[in-house]
Parts: sequence; C-alpha cells; structure tokens
Amino acid sequence: MTRIVLVMHAPLGNAFSQCAEHVLGRASNLTVFDVGPADRPDEKAEDLARLITSDSSEPALILCDIYGATPFNIATEALRLAALQGTRGHLVTGTNLCMVLKALTERQENPDKLTEEVRQGALKGIIDAGRGC
Repeated sequence: MTRIVLVMHAPLGNAFSQCAEHVLGRASNLTVFDVGPADRPDEKAEDLARLITSDSSEPALILCDIYGATPFNIATEALRLAALQGTRGHLVTGTNLCMVLKALTERQENPDKLTEEVRQGALKGIIDAGRGC
C-alpha cells in the first residue's frame, strides 16, 4: 500500500487529515508533515527523507499544497535525498481534499498510476456549480 504524506503549511495537513478521517475513518497509510513558519527547511527535508526511507518497501506519494513554496521545496529535497538511498517517491502539488480522499481510497498498486489518479481526482472535484453538474 502506498504511503500518503501530506507536506503542507501548518495547520493545513492536519486539517486535511481530520477531514479525511471524518469521511473515511482513520487511515493507517496517511502521515502529516506540517511545515511551520519557524521550521528550518534543511532540517525538515532531512526529517522527511528519513520518514520516506523508513519503510522503503512501500512507495510514498507526497501531496503538497503550493508549487514552489517552502513545503514543496522541502519535499523536493527530501525526495532527492531518499533517491540517493534507493527510495523512490512521487510528488503532486496543488492538493485539495478531493485529492487526499482519492489517494486514500484508490486501490492502485502502481505508484505512477496512483499519482495520475490522484491528479485526475483534483480536476474532477473542481466544478462550476453555477453551471450545473
């Protein structure tokens, strides 16, 4: 089972996790890695890399909130460090709740396909309700 790691500006990751738990129940493969304003990015990247490589038998899908922001940069560096140890992961940004729920409910074992399913879940969750569904 793919590990899902929410790497986001605090407290967004915890909020998404709580919403997902409310809808689906507790998910054993979901980890929150919030980034606070006082956190040092280099230290957080090392911590995240350790988390990613702690169970290298399971792939990791990292979901970030904003492309190019500090959590994204931390995740990018952590994946680089993890790759040096032979652990591969995927990173998707622009995360919304639909993506988190899709990541937790999709039974896709292939991490590349799961990443694409999660990305598509984001697009399907964006609807102009004024125009009808």
